[in-house]
Amino acid sequence: MTTDQQIEAEANAPGPVHALEVRGLVKHYPGVKALDGVDLVVHPHEVLGIAGENGAGKSTLLKALVGLVRPDAGEIRVRGEKVRLRSVVDAANHGIGMVFQEQSLVPNLTAAENIVLGSEGQGVRRGIYRWETMRKLAQEQLDKIGSTIDPLARTDTLSFADRQMVEIAKVLRIEERSQHPPVIILDEPTSVLEPKEIETLFTQIRRLREFASVVFVSHRLDEVLEVCDRISVLRGGRSAGEVLAADATPSELHRMMIGSTGSDNHYHDSAAKRPNLPREPMLTVRGLSGKTFRDVDLEVHAGEIVGIVGVHGSGREDLCRALFGAEPTTAGEVTLDGKKLDLSGTRAACAAGVGYVPAERKSEGMVGPMSVADNMTLTKQKSRCTGPLVAPRKQATLVDSWIERLSIRTPHRGTAIQRLSGGNQQKVVLARWLVAGDVRLLLLDHPSRGLDIGARSEVYRLMRELAGSGVATVLLADSLEEAIGMSDRIVVMSDGRMTTEVACPSGGKPTPLDLVKEMV
Repeated sequence: MTTDQQIEAEANAPGPVHALEVRGLVKHYPGVKALDGVDLVVHPHEVLGIAGENGAGKSTLLKALVGLVRPDAGEIRVRGEKVRLRSVVDAANHGIGMVFQEQSLVPNLTAAENIVLGSEGQGVRRGIYRWETMRKLAQEQLDKIGSTIDPLARTDTLSFADRQMVEIAKVLRIEERSQHPPVIILDEPTSVLEPKEIETLFTQIRRLREFASVVFVSHRLDEVLEVCDRISVLRGGRSAGEVLAADATPSELHRMMIGSTGSDNHYHDSAAKRPNLPREPMLTVRGLSGKTFRDVDLEVHAGEIVGIVGVHGSGREDLCRALFGAEPTTAGEVTLDGKKLDLSGTRAACAAGVGYVPAERKSEGMVGPMSVADNMTLTKQKSRCTGPLVAPRKQATLVDSWIERLSIRTPHRGTAIQRLSGGNQQKVVLARWLVAGDVRLLLLDHPSRGLDIGARSEVYRLMRELAGSGVATVLLADSLEEAIGMSDRIVVMSDGRMTTEVACPSGGKPTPLDLVKEMV
């Protein structure tokens, strides 16, 4: 063979077969170009991280990869073959499965039923469950990830971390459909996990790499760097580049995401930079008890941010909901501005000046099909009404002013809130209490969960603005670093009780390790 023939043969030789490949993917929505020519490659047996700001196109890309969104242009290739993914079932038949950020399990079914749901195979004979066969089918998938979960346990009795393992085991069933190593997509899988649970999940992801390819999406850049082999960054619906995880840093990823260097300046220093706190507390809790907490004493002053930290099951989430009237209490008393607070329901709490931003934003914090305007004015109908009727012009003026002030990215005030990115949804939920104008106590349950660095900075700015106006704030932070950075005081809860209080003075803040020692 001549030299020219060798060169021609090498040029025409097939390249490496990628597990998954995206070329020039484009997706338009009215007024928004969600994807603008995205390229992506997933190699066999690797963990690929995808990073990007809220609104960068990550969610649309993932939905296209599992058949929930049909691209307007571009192509998707699976193991070198061009495919059209018209549904989740179609994607599963090609070996692509996804663990969604909002879990999709049926709570009153067993783990085994959830794992084989939709692909029961030999687990059903003539419409009747064959329980032992179903248990074995489920156990096969759980064994792949080294899980010790009982396949016959009801899903609603499992911890969130265990339910996440069931989600992964369910997705692994696609391996039987495609006869090829699967591609597993994990969308924000650590968003509500404790540190020990995250480490367990990372162990399972490394195990998955042995027989599958993994796409890992998280806003926590340190996690992306820890568990991924390679990282692809999206910005403004386009591919902004990729780096090897071993060679990258959080600041470099942040620069690629938004074009500037990240920092921790989105945290404030302390209440020392705000006016002196009043001597009398705004919120006083005495001997409050409920389903998962007991004998809680707490004080929060006007303009103060008090963080509550604790491991899963410490009772802090239920305490927060109880202060908003969303969970029953069995004993104790709460006063706000010196008046007894009615905890009988959320309507009474709102009327008394209590605001609440729940951790489950999509299911509890907003009404997805409703517009941005209607969601923003949901709790204070008078803000958009003249007499008993809605005044469209009054509402439009009010909402547009807050959209501009908070830099909410939305095509229009009439756009359904479910069409917005997570960060912009959270801005609307927070704006609801700014619009109200009479909030005295704000309860924030993981307000930055699932948000990128830029969106978190905006949320922190809003928190500081509210505190600066005299609002008392209770914060259940998304991380210990966030609690330390944003709080004036930190209270530790363990086994339903408040055990320790830690001050956060300027220059003398506790470390995450200090708090962990108090929590366990």
